[in-house]
Amino acid sequence: MLELSESYNIAKQMRDILKDKIVSEVVVLQSPHKFTWIWGEKDSFEELLEGKQVTGANSYGGIIELELEDVRVTFADGAYPRYYDNPKKFPKKSQLLILFDDDTSVGVSVQMYGFIGIFKEGTCKEGYYFGSKAKVSPLSDAFTYEYFKQVYEQSKGKKVSAKAFLGTEQRFPGIGNGTLQDILYQAGLHPRCDMESLSEEEFHRLYTCTYDIVRQMCEEGGRDIEKDLLGNQGGYQTWLSKKTVWTPCTKCGYELRKGSYLGGTIYYCEHCQRE
Repeated sequence: MLELSESYNIAKQMRDILKDKIVSEVVVLQSPHKFTWIWGEKDSFEELLEGKQVTGANSYGGIIELELEDVRVTFADGAYPRYYDNPKKFPKKSQLLILFDDDTSVGVSVQMYGFIGIFKEGTCKEGYYFGSKAKVSPLSDAFTYEYFKQVYEQSKGKKVSAKAFLGTEQRFPGIGNGTLQDILYQAGLHPRCDMESLSEEEFHRLYTCTYDIVRQMCEEGGRDIEKDLLGNQGGYQTWLSKKTVWTPCTKCGYELRKGSYLGGTIYYCEHCQRE
């Protein structure tokens, strides 16, 4: 799934690789996928995009936004964009294929579920999109300890676990179930840990780990369990993921475990992360 570090790096690659390319053709839902959701009127996609020039790209939380003059193309969750520099490599099945006039393309084959949007700038009304753009990014200078505390204060009065605090209700767009595993591991907190039980020292450590780890993931090209625009694996080596489960914890040597919680898989060390 696209999370903050993947979106950040893919948007950067798009600026480097796609800038100034001109769209020659658009193919939408060449291969239907029942868990692909569309933002915008799909019957107008060709009219909106054909002949447009790529002018930039940005990321907002876990959303990638490709800019083509006054049109925006967005990718979220499992809607991974992939760049192809040879027509022989173009995907035969895709949910979106944008072809450029230099015989290159960007294709999207949705993994599990995903969102694809094509719309005129300023016309998208989706709450998920607005939430991702409006909230303070962990990469921003405005992501201070005071801001982190303020977000938590808005959750007071409700029982909130560490996983729920970091990864739900768009409190921190782009921090999903993958990114938060390493944050909680380094903070010494189990995903089920009740936020109300944290001491001031533990809460500050959680903020510091969030700040540092998200930046490290971005600097190293995304997580090693995900791929970039060119199909290359990210350079950040995850501490807790499907790659490390059942291996010895690097801190204590005990076996890393996995379980299910809040609709997703969690990874943890029962000795180093307190509940």
